Amino acid sequence: MESQFTSSFWHYYIIAIVACSFIFIWWLLLSQHFQSPPREQKVETTGHSWDGIEEYNNRMPRWWFWMFVATIFAGMGYLALYPGLGDFKGIGFNGKPWSSVGQYQDEMQAAEKETGALYAKYKNMSIQDVAKDPAAMEIGKNLFGTYCIQCHGSDAKGSRGFPNLVDTDWIYGGTPEKIHETIAKGRVGNMVAWGPILGEEGVKDTAHFVMSLSGREKFDEARAARGKELFTANCVACHGDKGQGTIGMAPNLTDNTWLWGGREKDIIATITGGRHNQMPAWDGFLSEEKLHLLTAFVWGSSHSQGKALPTDTAPAIGTPAAKK
Repeated sequence: MESQFTSSFWHYYIIAIVACSFIFIWWLLLSQHFQSPPREQKVETTGHSWDGIEEYNNRMPRWWFWMFVATIFAGMGYLALYPGLGDFKGIGFNGKPWSSVGQYQDEMQAAEKETGALYAKYKNMSIQDVAKDPAAMEIGKNLFGTYCIQCHGSDAKGSRGFPNLVDTDWIYGGTPEKIHETIAKGRVGNMVAWGPILGEEGVKDTAHFVMSLSGREKFDEARAARGKELFTANCVACHGDKGQGTIGMAPNLTDNTWLWGGREKDIIATITGGRHNQMPAWDGFLSEEKLHLLTAFVWGSSHSQGKALPTDTAPAIGTPAAKK
Protein backbone atom coordinates (compact mmCIF):
# COMPACT_ATOMS: atom_id res chain seq x y z
CA MET A 1 0.00 0.00 0.00
CA GLU A 2 1.47 3.33 -1.05
CA SER A 3 1.87 5.72 1.86
CA GLN A 4 0.74 9.32 1.69
CA PHE A 5 3.23 10.26 4.40
CA THR A 6 6.98 10.82 4.22
CA SER A 7 7.47 8.69 7.34
CA SER A 8 5.56 5.84 8.98
CA PHE A 9 5.76 7.85 12.21
CA TRP A 10 2.85 10.04 11.08
CA HIS A 11 0.75 6.96 10.29
CA TYR A 12 1.04 5.69 13.87
CA TYR A 13 0.88 9.21 15.30
CA ILE A 14 -2.57 9.78 13.79
CA ILE A 15 -3.78 6.34 14.91
CA ALA A 16 -2.60 7.10 18.46
CA ILE A 17 -4.45 10.44 18.51
CA VAL A 18 -7.67 8.85 17.26
CA ALA A 19 -7.42 5.92 19.69
CA CYS A 20 -6.70 8.20 22.66
CA SER A 21 -9.63 10.40 21.69
CA PHE A 22 -12.03 7.45 21.76
CA ILE A 23 -10.62 6.23 25.08
CA PHE A 24 -11.00 9.70 26.60
CA ILE A 25 -14.58 10.03 25.38
CA TRP A 26 -15.44 6.60 26.84
CA TRP A 27 -13.84 7.51 30.17
CA LEU A 28 -15.58 10.88 30.31
CA LEU A 29 -18.97 9.38 29.51
CA LEU A 30 -18.71 6.50 31.98
CA SER A 31 -17.19 8.60 34.75
CA GLN A 32 -20.01 11.11 34.59
CA HIS A 33 -22.58 8.35 34.38
CA PHE A 34 -21.40 6.37 37.42
CA GLN A 35 -20.39 9.34 39.55
CA SER A 36 -23.88 10.78 39.38
CA PRO A 37 -26.03 10.09 42.47
CA PRO A 38 -28.55 7.22 42.36
CA ARG A 39 -31.99 8.20 41.14
CA GLU A 40 -33.61 7.51 44.56
CA GLN A 41 -31.12 9.79 46.32
CA LYS A 42 -31.94 13.44 46.85
CA VAL A 43 -30.23 15.53 44.25
CA GLU A 44 -27.83 18.10 45.59
CA THR A 45 -26.76 21.28 43.87
CA THR A 46 -23.29 21.67 42.44
CA GLY A 47 -22.83 24.89 44.37
CA HIS A 48 -23.11 26.99 41.25
CA SER A 49 -25.63 29.77 41.60
CA TRP A 50 -26.32 32.83 39.51
CA ASP A 51 -29.09 35.34 40.08
CA GLY A 52 -30.99 32.82 42.13
CA ILE A 53 -30.59 30.05 39.57
CA GLU A 54 -28.85 26.93 40.92
CA GLU A 55 -27.30 24.05 39.02
CA TYR A 56 -28.32 20.59 40.19
CA ASN A 57 -26.23 17.46 39.87
CA ASN A 58 -28.94 15.49 38.10
CA ARG A 59 -28.18 12.15 36.58
CA MET A 60 -27.76 12.18 32.78
CA PRO A 61 -31.00 11.07 31.07
CA ARG A 62 -30.76 7.45 29.98
CA TRP A 63 -31.64 8.26 26.37
CA TRP A 64 -28.86 10.84 26.30
CA PHE A 65 -26.33 8.34 27.65
CA TRP A 66 -27.21 5.74 25.02
CA MET A 67 -27.15 8.37 22.30
CA PHE A 68 -23.52 9.08 23.21
CA VAL A 69 -22.75 5.36 23.18
CA ALA A 70 -24.33 5.01 19.73
CA THR A 71 -22.32 7.99 18.48
CA ILE A 72 -19.07 6.40 19.63
CA PHE A 73 -19.87 3.12 17.86
CA ALA A 74 -20.90 5.05 14.76
CA GLY A 75 -17.52 6.80 14.77
CA MET A 76 -15.71 3.47 15.11
CA GLY A 77 -17.77 2.06 12.25
CA TYR A 78 -16.96 5.06 10.08
CA LEU A 79 -13.22 4.64 10.68
CA ALA A 80 -13.53 0.97 9.75
CA LEU A 81 -15.25 1.78 6.45
CA TYR A 82 -13.54 5.02 5.43
CA PRO A 83 -10.06 6.58 5.63
CA GLY A 84 -9.22 8.20 8.95
CA LEU A 85 -6.59 6.06 10.65
CA GLY A 86 -3.32 7.14 9.08
CA ASP A 87 -2.66 5.19 5.90
CA PHE A 88 -5.51 2.75 6.53
CA LYS A 89 -7.92 3.24 3.62
CA GLY A 90 -10.87 1.52 5.26
CA ILE A 91 -12.51 -1.70 4.13
CA GLY A 92 -15.10 0.22 2.13
CA PHE A 93 -17.98 -1.56 0.49
CA ASN A 94 -17.77 -4.78 -1.52
CA GLY A 95 -14.16 -5.12 -0.43
CA LYS A 96 -13.15 -1.92 -2.24
CA PRO A 97 -11.70 0.91 -0.12
CA TRP A 98 -13.52 4.21 -0.57
CA SER A 99 -11.84 7.40 -1.78
CA SER A 100 -13.13 10.64 -3.26
CA VAL A 101 -11.11 9.94 -6.41
CA GLY A 102 -12.56 6.45 -6.68
CA GLN A 103 -16.09 7.77 -6.20
CA TYR A 104 -15.51 10.38 -8.91
CA GLN A 105 -14.17 7.76 -11.30
CA ASP A 106 -17.11 5.44 -10.62
CA GLU A 107 -19.59 8.26 -11.22
CA MET A 108 -17.82 9.26 -14.43
CA GLN A 109 -17.83 5.67 -15.67
CA ALA A 110 -21.53 5.40 -14.90
CA ALA A 111 -22.19 8.65 -16.77
CA GLU A 112 -20.08 7.52 -19.73
CA LYS A 113 -21.96 4.24 -19.82
CA GLU A 114 -25.28 6.07 -19.83
CA THR A 115 -24.34 8.64 -22.48
CA GLY A 116 -21.76 6.65 -24.42
CA ALA A 117 -24.21 5.49 -27.08
CA LEU A 118 -25.32 9.07 -27.69
CA TYR A 119 -21.78 10.33 -28.25
CA ALA A 120 -20.77 7.26 -30.25
CA LYS A 121 -23.54 8.01 -32.73
CA TYR A 122 -21.49 10.90 -34.12
CA LYS A 123 -18.01 9.44 -33.77
CA ASN A 124 -17.69 8.18 -37.35
CA MET A 125 -19.35 11.20 -38.94
CA SER A 126 -17.21 13.93 -40.48
CA ILE A 127 -16.91 17.21 -38.62
CA GLN A 128 -18.78 18.95 -41.43
CA ASP A 129 -21.68 16.50 -41.18
CA VAL A 130 -21.81 16.71 -37.39
CA ALA A 131 -21.89 20.52 -37.64
CA LYS A 132 -25.03 20.23 -39.79
CA ASP A 133 -26.86 18.13 -37.19
CA PRO A 134 -28.86 20.38 -34.80
CA ALA A 135 -28.95 17.74 -32.07
CA ALA A 136 -25.19 17.23 -32.26
CA MET A 137 -24.56 20.97 -32.16
CA GLU A 138 -26.77 21.26 -29.09
CA ILE A 139 -24.67 18.60 -27.37
CA GLY A 140 -21.52 20.40 -28.46
CA LYS A 141 -22.92 23.65 -27.10
CA ASN A 142 -23.54 22.00 -23.72
CA LEU A 143 -20.00 20.62 -23.67
CA PHE A 144 -18.66 24.05 -24.59
CA GLY A 145 -20.74 25.60 -21.82
CA THR A 146 -19.26 23.17 -19.31
CA TYR A 147 -15.59 23.28 -20.24
CA CYS A 148 -14.87 26.34 -22.40
CA ILE A 149 -16.95 29.40 -21.53
CA GLN A 150 -14.72 30.32 -18.58
CA CYS A 151 -12.13 31.54 -21.09
CA HIS A 152 -13.91 31.92 -24.42
CA GLY A 153 -17.22 33.28 -23.13
CA SER A 154 -20.75 31.97 -23.47
CA ASP A 155 -20.96 33.35 -27.02
CA ALA A 156 -17.52 31.93 -27.95
CA LYS A 157 -16.37 35.42 -28.91
CA GLY A 158 -13.58 35.42 -26.36
CA SER A 159 -12.23 38.38 -24.44
CA ARG A 160 -8.94 40.13 -23.88
CA GLY A 161 -6.25 37.46 -23.98
CA PHE A 162 -8.71 34.74 -25.03
CA PRO A 163 -9.42 34.25 -28.75
CA ASN A 164 -12.68 34.69 -30.60
CA LEU A 165 -13.86 31.35 -31.98
CA VAL A 166 -16.64 32.55 -34.26
CA ASP A 167 -14.51 34.48 -36.76
CA THR A 168 -12.09 33.15 -39.37
CA ASP A 169 -8.78 34.13 -37.74
CA TRP A 170 -6.86 31.03 -36.67
CA ILE A 171 -3.18 31.20 -35.87
CA TYR A 172 -2.95 27.42 -35.52
CA GLY A 173 -5.23 26.65 -38.44
CA GLY A 174 -8.99 26.62 -38.73
CA THR A 175 -9.55 23.26 -40.39
CA PRO A 176 -11.42 20.57 -38.44
CA GLU A 177 -8.17 18.64 -38.01
CA LYS A 178 -6.29 21.64 -36.61
CA ILE A 179 -9.13 22.66 -34.31
CA HIS A 180 -9.30 19.10 -32.96
CA GLU A 181 -5.54 19.16 -32.44
CA THR A 182 -5.78 22.46 -30.58
CA ILE A 183 -8.52 21.21 -28.26
CA ALA A 184 -6.93 17.82 -27.66
CA LYS A 185 -3.28 18.81 -27.27
CA GLY A 186 -3.59 22.39 -26.10
CA ARG A 187 -1.41 25.28 -27.24
CA VAL A 188 1.39 27.33 -25.73
CA GLY A 189 1.98 30.74 -27.29
CA ASN A 190 4.94 32.87 -26.34
CA MET A 191 6.26 36.20 -27.55
CA VAL A 192 9.55 37.40 -26.12
CA ALA A 193 9.84 40.79 -24.43
CA TRP A 194 11.57 43.24 -26.75
CA GLY A 195 11.59 46.18 -24.36
CA PRO A 196 15.09 45.56 -22.99
CA ILE A 197 16.44 45.05 -26.53
CA LEU A 198 14.75 47.86 -28.46
CA GLY A 199 14.53 50.42 -25.71
CA GLU A 200 11.57 52.72 -25.06
CA GLU A 201 11.91 54.74 -28.26
CA GLY A 202 12.55 51.67 -30.37
CA VAL A 203 9.42 50.03 -28.99
CA LYS A 204 7.33 53.10 -29.87
CA ASP A 205 8.80 53.22 -33.38
CA THR A 206 8.02 49.54 -33.93
CA ALA A 207 4.51 49.99 -32.53
CA HIS A 208 3.75 52.76 -35.03
CA PHE A 209 5.03 50.60 -37.89
CA VAL A 210 2.77 47.76 -36.73
CA MET A 211 -0.14 50.20 -36.63
CA SER A 212 0.60 51.18 -40.22
CA LEU A 213 0.41 47.54 -41.35
CA SER A 214 -3.29 47.29 -40.53
CA GLY A 215 -4.28 50.34 -42.57
CA ARG A 216 -4.51 52.80 -39.71
CA GLU A 217 -4.85 56.45 -40.66
CA LYS A 218 -3.48 57.76 -37.38
CA PHE A 219 0.15 56.86 -36.82
CA ASP A 220 3.43 58.74 -36.78
CA GLU A 221 4.99 58.29 -40.21
CA ALA A 222 8.47 59.21 -39.01
CA ARG A 223 8.30 56.65 -36.22
CA ALA A 224 6.82 54.08 -38.58
CA ALA A 225 9.74 54.57 -40.98
CA ARG A 226 12.25 53.96 -38.21
CA GLY A 227 10.15 51.11 -36.87
CA LYS A 228 10.18 49.37 -40.24
CA GLU A 229 13.94 48.92 -39.97
CA LEU A 230 13.61 47.50 -36.47
CA PHE A 231 10.77 45.24 -37.57
CA THR A 232 12.80 43.91 -40.50
CA ALA A 233 15.77 43.22 -38.26
CA ASN A 234 13.91 41.58 -35.37
CA CYS A 235 10.34 40.57 -36.19
CA VAL A 236 10.12 39.08 -39.69
CA ALA A 237 11.36 35.67 -38.54
CA CYS A 238 8.02 35.08 -36.82
CA HIS A 239 5.60 37.62 -38.29
CA GLY A 240 6.76 37.47 -41.91
CA ASP A 241 8.29 40.18 -44.07
CA LYS A 242 4.94 41.93 -44.50
CA GLY A 243 3.59 41.25 -41.03
CA GLN A 244 1.23 38.62 -42.41
CA GLY A 245 2.09 36.16 -39.65
CA THR A 246 3.19 32.55 -39.65
CA ILE A 247 0.84 29.67 -39.07
CA GLY A 248 1.40 28.10 -35.68
CA MET A 249 3.92 30.73 -34.65
CA ALA A 250 2.88 34.38 -34.85
CA PRO A 251 -0.33 36.34 -35.53
CA ASN A 252 -1.19 38.38 -38.58
CA LEU A 253 -0.50 42.07 -37.94
CA THR A 254 -2.19 43.36 -41.08
CA ASP A 255 -5.80 42.84 -40.00
CA ASN A 256 -7.87 44.32 -37.20
CA THR A 257 -7.98 41.27 -34.96
CA TRP A 258 -6.01 41.94 -31.79
CA LEU A 259 -5.98 39.37 -29.02
CA TRP A 260 -4.40 41.77 -26.53
CA GLY A 261 -5.80 45.01 -27.93
CA GLY A 262 -4.85 47.08 -30.96
CA ARG A 263 -4.53 50.51 -29.40
CA GLU A 264 -1.11 52.14 -29.39
CA LYS A 265 -0.60 51.56 -25.68
CA ASP A 266 -1.68 47.91 -26.03
CA ILE A 267 0.77 47.27 -28.86
CA ILE A 268 3.54 49.01 -26.92
CA ALA A 269 2.77 46.85 -23.86
CA THR A 270 2.86 43.69 -25.98
CA ILE A 271 6.20 44.55 -27.60
CA THR A 272 7.73 45.73 -24.33
CA GLY A 273 6.75 42.88 -22.04
CA GLY A 274 5.95 40.08 -24.47
CA ARG A 275 2.97 37.77 -24.09
CA HIS A 276 2.50 34.23 -22.85
CA ASN A 277 -0.70 32.31 -23.44
CA GLN A 278 -1.54 28.72 -22.69
CA MET A 279 -4.54 26.61 -23.50
CA PRO A 280 -4.81 23.34 -21.55
CA ALA A 281 -4.91 19.99 -23.31
CA TRP A 282 -8.27 18.26 -22.99
CA ASP A 283 -7.12 14.92 -24.34
CA GLY A 284 -7.30 12.38 -21.52
CA PHE A 285 -9.85 14.42 -19.61
CA LEU A 286 -12.51 14.32 -22.32
CA SER A 287 -13.27 11.23 -24.37
CA GLU A 288 -12.54 11.18 -28.10
CA GLU A 289 -16.29 11.30 -28.77
CA LYS A 290 -16.65 14.50 -26.75
CA LEU A 291 -13.62 16.04 -28.44
CA HIS A 292 -15.19 15.22 -31.80
CA LEU A 293 -18.43 17.00 -30.87
CA LEU A 294 -16.59 19.99 -29.41
CA THR A 295 -14.54 20.29 -32.59
CA ALA A 296 -17.71 20.24 -34.67
CA PHE A 297 -19.31 22.90 -32.49
CA VAL A 298 -16.32 25.26 -32.69
CA TRP A 299 -15.83 24.70 -36.42
CA GLY A 300 -19.54 25.05 -37.05
CA SER A 301 -19.76 28.23 -34.95
CA SER A 302 -17.06 29.83 -37.07
CA HIS A 303 -18.96 28.98 -40.24
CA SER A 304 -22.42 29.81 -38.93
CA GLN A 305 -21.61 33.52 -38.86
CA GLY A 306 -21.92 33.64 -42.65
CA LYS A 307 -18.17 33.43 -43.08
CA ALA A 308 -16.21 30.73 -44.81
CA LEU A 309 -12.59 29.92 -44.23
CA PRO A 310 -10.42 30.68 -47.24
CA THR A 311 -9.32 27.09 -47.52
CA ASP A 312 -10.08 23.66 -46.11
CA THR A 313 -6.44 23.06 -45.39
CA ALA A 314 -4.20 24.86 -42.95
CA PRO A 315 -2.16 27.69 -44.47
CA ALA A 316 1.43 26.93 -45.24
CA ILE A 317 4.31 28.51 -43.36
CA GLY A 318 4.63 32.17 -44.22
CA THR A 319 1.09 32.68 -45.49
CA PRO A 320 -1.37 35.03 -43.77
CA ALA A 321 -2.51 33.83 -40.39
CA ALA A 322 -4.32 35.47 -37.53
CA LYS A 323 -4.59 35.55 -33.81
CA LYS A 324 -5.68 32.21 -32.44
